[in-house]
Amino acid sequence: MMQTHESRSHDEANAVASSKPVAMVRNSGSDKRRRRQPVGANGSQNTNAARKVDGGHNADAAKAGKDFHSMPRRGGFWGTLLGGGIGLIVLLFWVVREMDRGPDVSEPTLGAIPAEYKPGRAFAYLTALCDLGPRPSGSSQMNKQQQSLKKFFETQGAAVKMQSFEIRHPETGAPVGMSNLIASWYPRRPKRFLFCAHYDTRPFPDRDPDNPQGVFVGANDGASGVAALMELAHQLTVLPVDVGVDIVLFDGEEFVFEQGRDDYFLGSTFFAEKYKTQPPEIPYQAGVLLDMVGDRELKIYYERNSLKYARNVARGIWNTAEKLGVSAFVSRPRHNIDDDHIPLNKIARIPTVDLIDFDYPRPGFGAPQYWHTEQDIPANCSGDSLAAVVWVVHQWLQQQ
Repeated sequence: MMQTHESRSHDEANAVASSKPVAMVRNSGSDKRRRRQPVGANGSQNTNAARKVDGGHNADAAKAGKDFHSMPRRGGFWGTLLGGGIGLIVLLFWVVREMDRGPDVSEPTLGAIPAEYKPGRAFAYLTALCDLGPRPSGSSQMNKQQQSLKKFFETQGAAVKMQSFEIRHPETGAPVGMSNLIASWYPRRPKRFLFCAHYDTRPFPDRDPDNPQGVFVGANDGASGVAALMELAHQLTVLPVDVGVDIVLFDGEEFVFEQGRDDYFLGSTFFAEKYKTQPPEIPYQAGVLLDMVGDRELKIYYERNSLKYARNVARGIWNTAEKLGVSAFVSRPRHNIDDDHIPLNKIARIPTVDLIDFDYPRPGFGAPQYWHTEQDIPANCSGDSLAAVVWVVHQWLQQQ
């Protein structure tokens, strides 16, 4: 995923559909997948207006036979001070607006989470994934995770297949095998939905202030989306009679060793290209991406790309959350994030939303930041957060 002020970017429009493994285009962004777009006023209009005012003064001065540059200026020191004060107020208003996440709450819901959604079980899944250790693409830990998850989803009644491809290691050039895991329930039903997450972890905690080459287990950024989908799987054997579901776990979401050189979204781009060139008989009606949904201080805002590409899906999910009293969903946009939903929207044309709390654990001056650090551990995550998200997306699915 890529942040906007530290953006993970991609150019999936240039990716070539092929039966061979995809060769990803170079990433021109900075960090990971999420980006917040800078907000500013239209400077050109203000500049033109200023020029018109100055031109008027020059003309009047010429008619009066006076030197415009020698005329006394209005405002002077006090005008400058007043203008600076107004600018400071506007800046502070923007900062407060960006930092405000609404009232702090200790729980993600206003009431009790129904018994069928089990926070303890979901958190146990997250912990078990982290116990495997770092799970970067092509590693032995990733292989163990894949085998474990394949067995798990089969136990939950899904038909499971691996969608495999190969890339070259960005550091050594050696071949690296990657696989998306696809678990399907009722694939012949006419209304099909995609739920997805990435299950690889970043090779290193590159944003850790003390040990950027240390150990990264990715409890929130990697395991949380997978654990939530494992919890959701318990609800998928009984669905509306016309609804089928695929859970897809993407490999290679952030197999990145050098920012600006290495490519993101390898698995989701490969999946999207295959979907585009070999479309299924029954297409997906919508997709939901779960990423960083385990934060103990969970607040999920509208993600701006999701509103752009899948507004109706986003509105439906947030409306469901409001009806259920899941206060962790906040009905206003906050971040503009590049994530696995971008290839799904732009290449495969599957209207897909990104459910993500990128403020991990919270925004604010001096607040700790766990993203891509050694502090992204189970202790900073919550089973209640996972279960609340599952409750919302499952109830939304039931209404489709």
